[in-house]
Amino acid sequence: MGYSKERLPIMINSVLDVRGLTKKYGGITATDDIFFNISGNEISAIIGPNGAGKTTLIGQLTGEIKPDKGSIYFKGEEITNLASHKRSHIGISRSFQITSIFLDLTVLENAALAVQAHTGHSFHFLKPAKKEFSIVNSAINLLERVGLKNRAHLPAKNISHGEHRQLEIAMALASNPTLLLLDEPMAGMGPKETRKITQLLESIKGTMSIILIEHDMDTVFALADKLTVLVTGKVIASGIPEIVRELPEVRRAYLGEKAN
Repeated sequence: MGYSKERLPIMINSVLDVRGLTKKYGGITATDDIFFNISGNEISAIIGPNGAGKTTLIGQLTGEIKPDKGSIYFKGEEITNLASHKRSHIGISRSFQITSIFLDLTVLENAALAVQAHTGHSFHFLKPAKKEFSIVNSAINLLERVGLKNRAHLPAKNISHGEHRQLEIAMALASNPTLLLLDEPMAGMGPKETRKITQLLESIKGTMSIILIEHDMDTVFALADKLTVLVTGKVIASGIPEIVRELPEVRRAYLGEKAN
């Protein structure tokens, strides 16, 4: 199964519907007429070699990069020109970039600040968040959800790289998003940490829609309901992962294999 824009009618009931996104930087086309959509509570993985346009695409979905052409619809409403911070309020969250980890604060304090930022409380310093029982309780629940409850009172600088990723996912979940964007969550991890994050994502699968950009193919095929392949800014294939990975054009362009 290859890729054809004719197969992608406008899906008003989709969580996310991307129509012809294009972004150029001088003579370089970073994203080239990209179409795809995401249904409710599915994990859609996007793969491609370096320079394929994945980072630019995510930037357009979060509102950090304005497309030259094309449209983005979220739950049937066009958000192409909606500001980045407003996308967070309507249910789009990006892990690792929605906020920063404060290394000198504890794991719990970081999670509490993320909760505070999404509950309508004025964002001052930590003291108000620590005193607000509902905020602390929500933060503890988030840490339990990602497997960090027993690390709650450690300074963030004293936890591992993989645990930083777990904390960042917890902070992204603080807004209770409809759509979570994960940009290479396994980057820099060893096999044990990768398995832990994969298990974490498996535990939240089905509770929200997720776009996963990831180089670890074992993770992609373990988690993804849908796979989209980008090469030089173009979508060359999109569909069921087990089918897409066998396509000659995918093996040739991404997996480095010769087509038969």
